[in-house]
Amino acid sequence: MKQAVQAIEKKFFNYIAKMKNYEEALALIGWDLRTGAPKKGIKQRSEVIGTLSEDVFNMSISTEMKDYIEALTDPSVQIYLTDVTKRSVEECEKQYNQNINIPANEYKDYVILQSQSESIWEEAKATSDFARLQPYLEKLIAFKKRMVGYWGITENKYNALLDLYEPGVTVDIIDKVFGQLRESIVPLVREISATGSRPPFDFLFCHFPKPQQQAFSHYILQQMGFDFEAGRLDETAHPFQTTLNPADVRVTTNYNESDFRLAIFGTIHEGGHALYEQNISHKLIGTPLCQGTSMGIHESQSLFFENLLGRSREFWESFYSPFKKYANGAFDRVSLDDFYRAINIAGPSLIRIEADELTYPLHIIVRYEIEKGLFNGDLKVKDLPGIWNEKMEEYLGIRPSNDREGVLQDIHWAGGDFGYFPSYALGYVYAAQFKHAMLEDSPSLNKSLIEGDIAPIRQWLTEHIHQYGALKKPIQIVQEATHESLNATYLIQYLTKKYRGIYRIE
Repeated sequence: MKQAVQAIEKKFFNYIAKMKNYEEALALIGWDLRTGAPKKGIKQRSEVIGTLSEDVFNMSISTEMKDYIEALTDPSVQIYLTDVTKRSVEECEKQYNQNINIPANEYKDYVILQSQSESIWEEAKATSDFARLQPYLEKLIAFKKRMVGYWGITENKYNALLDLYEPGVTVDIIDKVFGQLRESIVPLVREISATGSRPPFDFLFCHFPKPQQQAFSHYILQQMGFDFEAGRLDETAHPFQTTLNPADVRVTTNYNESDFRLAIFGTIHEGGHALYEQNISHKLIGTPLCQGTSMGIHESQSLFFENLLGRSREFWESFYSPFKKYANGAFDRVSLDDFYRAINIAGPSLIRIEADELTYPLHIIVRYEIEKGLFNGDLKVKDLPGIWNEKMEEYLGIRPSNDREGVLQDIHWAGGDFGYFPSYALGYVYAAQFKHAMLEDSPSLNKSLIEGDIAPIRQWLTEHIHQYGALKKPIQIVQEATHESLNATYLIQYLTKKYRGIYRIE
């Protein structure tokens, strides 16, 4: 019996490995599309993506996959299966059940539409013309709603989309957590605004040549522990990180010679994602578990490195000196204290990726409420620019003057990624909770950071989070790493203490 089960296991993982090979090719094509592929080649490239995606889709719902799932979920064989096999089968069964009722040709059309829509988004954003993108969004949302219907879900369609990115998290949970954040952050933002002052920050906008920014970005990734023999750093319009496999993890960033923060903090952010992927156990390669367990946990790693580390005073006590050298002396007369306060200024801003730590969750709440309205309410695509502007004014006190700095600023909706945005703020909550647990376990880690040694921090994260990939579910990761369930208290305490200190509010 045991040998027979092992034979089925081997065939199952060979089948999965073939699917993962297709997905690696798709990831490479997607990376190329977003890092400089010729415009005239996009249409044909979209067809290629559609064809390969259709093949992967068909493999996920094939009779062969069904047979593997049925054989390996038989109670009589469970005692012979490893945890890796059990979780892999569980993931495949979930995907099978989601996809089996979706017509393959319709899925192919959806993937092609995604690629075309992302390309149109670039044009619409450049011209601040939401009407250019509107019909594509309407089609994407119609597709999504049909897919949710194929899954057999008739109520709370948005919960089904949330589950794609953050399994186990529902609207009820997010409403509670986001409500706590909103109730704490909005008054603090107003309190800071009422001070009528902010730390000096004009010196941040000095000329910082692109080659020097590239060099420092490379340097800081090395210090974080990014393995350049298993990854690379490239330039793109909208920073992202993509993984072909743990030995080929790619980071992209965007450079602005008048504002180094976009590249430096963008690189650190995407580097946090990359470290997660590079440190997944290699025993999971070729399985559906060789990836982050959820978008929220993934985002916790990028925000942990970008904000809780990268914007901390401890971090810059070690890295400010080399930073000044890369900046060609532009900051030689700027004290560490002034620099630290300047990179942490808080205040309403229009662009999410440029938002400060304090107001960032409010940007996510705006998007969350809009998405919920699109799928659970009666909000129409044509209404998006107006409702976006109203919510920005309500929560942040500012109103976009055009769609480029408003509803068109992010690529996510153009790619059909509805349900994704909440993971950013959930990741922030996770990150603060992980930091609290980490310091409880090892109070000396702050000292290591001051000394420029990030390795102990990375090792803690690898031990408790990275190595497991999707072997453990997000709720299990949080519970075992922090010994409690999701708790927004630590983020609220962190933001309150930090920004009251920066603005010297008693």
